[in-house]
Amino acid sequence: MNMNKTVALHTLGCKLNFSETSAIANQFIKNGYSVIDFDKKADVYVFNTCTVTENAEKECRQIVRRALRINPDAYVIVTGCYAQLRPEEIAEIEGVNAVLGSEEKFKVFEILNDLNKTDVSCIFVSPTESLNGFGKAVSSENVNRTRAFFKIQDGCDYKCSFCTIPLARGKSRSMETDELLKEFKKIIDDGYKEIILTGVNVGDYKTSSGNNLLNVLEKLIKVEGDFRIRISSIEPNLLSDEIVHITAESNKICKHFHIPLQSGSNEVLKKMQRRYTVEDYSTLINKIKKLMPHSGIGIDVIVGFPGESDILFEETYKFLSGLAFSYLHVFTYSERPFTKAISLSGRVKVDERRKRNQLLRSLSEQKKNDFYKSMLGTRQTVLFESENHNGFLKGFTSNYIRVATEFNPELMNKFQEVQLNEIEDGLVFSNPVEIKKYFAIK
Repeated sequence: MNMNKTVALHTLGCKLNFSETSAIANQFIKNGYSVIDFDKKADVYVFNTCTVTENAEKECRQIVRRALRINPDAYVIVTGCYAQLRPEEIAEIEGVNAVLGSEEKFKVFEILNDLNKTDVSCIFVSPTESLNGFGKAVSSENVNRTRAFFKIQDGCDYKCSFCTIPLARGKSRSMETDELLKEFKKIIDDGYKEIILTGVNVGDYKTSSGNNLLNVLEKLIKVEGDFRIRISSIEPNLLSDEIVHITAESNKICKHFHIPLQSGSNEVLKKMQRRYTVEDYSTLINKIKKLMPHSGIGIDVIVGFPGESDILFEETYKFLSGLAFSYLHVFTYSERPFTKAISLSGRVKVDERRKRNQLLRSLSEQKKNDFYKSMLGTRQTVLFESENHNGFLKGFTSNYIRVATEFNPELMNKFQEVQLNEIEDGLVFSNPVEIKKYFAIK
C-alpha cells in the first residue's frame, strides 16, 4: 500500500472518458492513494486522452508539461484513445513514464509495479484487433452524486471516414445485461437520481444472450427507486421506433435525445460513410416531435469536411434551419491520421472551417433560445444539484433545459416540479410549484 501518496487525474474528450477516468481513480484509491486536484502537487499524474481532434492531442502534450512544472519528479501516465493510436509519439514527450492502451488503463497496478520516476518511457498497448475487454466505469458529474455516467457499451463497428474511435477502442462490445442491472441498482443505492447511459455507440448495445438497448430500457424502468434515465448520444439509424415509443410512454426516461447528424448534405454524408440520408434524419426528428412535442433534441455537426463546398454547406445550414431541435454541438473538421477522409480531395481552408463553425454556433444559440421560450409558462420536473451558485440552485429538466431557482437546501438532489418563468444568460429561472412537495419519478 502507498499510504499518503497522491494522484491527480485529468480527462480529455467525451463523457465516456470521464466515466473511465473515475474507474482509473478507484484503482489508485484501492491501492492507498489519495485523489487530489490536477493543479496540486501530486506523486502521480494520469491523463486520459482523446484523439477526435488535433486540438485534443495538442492539449495532451501541454498538460503533461504543465504537470511536470508543478512536480518535476512526478510519475506520469498517459492513457486513452491517443495513447492507443500513437503510443510512440506520446512516449517521446519528455517526462512521460508510462503509456497505457485502451485495455491496459483498467489494469494499472497489474502492469506497473513501481510508480517511481524513471528516465525511460514504457509502452503497454495491445493491438486494436485484440481489444475485447470491458472495463466497468461509472462517474459522477459532481461530488454530491446527482447525475451518474454509466458505461454500458464500448467500441464501434462503424467505418465513418473521419473517425479514429474504432481504431482506438476496437470492436463493439457491451456489458452483459445481468451485470448491467446489478451495477445500475448499486448506482441507485448510492443515491444518484439521474443515470446517463454512455458508450462509444450506445444504440449498438447487444449481448451474447440477445438483449439490445430496448430490452435493457424495458428492464431498467422496472427497477424500484427514485431515479430517471437519460440516453447519451445515439446514432439515428439505431434510434428505433420502439425506443422512441418507450421514451414517450415512461416517466423514468428523459424526453431528450442527442442524435449525431454530421452533415445536412447527402453528398457529404456519403463521403463520411454515414448510414442514413437527410430525409431519414428529418423523418426521425418529426416522428419524435409528433410523439413528444416538448422533447429536447441535440445534434452533432461537422463543418469543413473534405469536399464540403459553399453550396453543400448551405444545404446543411438550410436543412438545420428548418429542423426542430434544441441545440447543436459543432465540430470543426481536422485531419486525423489513419482515416479514409485524410486522403479525400476538396480540402476546405481552415479559415473557412472556422467561419462555418461560427455560423452554426449562432444558429444553435437561436434555436436554443426559441426552444426555451416555447417552454416558458409550462411546468417541468427538475433534478436540482447540490451546489450553491451565488444564491441559486441549478438543475436540468427531463428535456434538458438548464434551470435555476432560489437556493433552498431542501431542494438539493431532489426532483421538484417548477414553473418556467424567464430566460436570462442561457438559464431559465423558475419557481417551485409547491415548495414542500418533493416527489419521486414514477
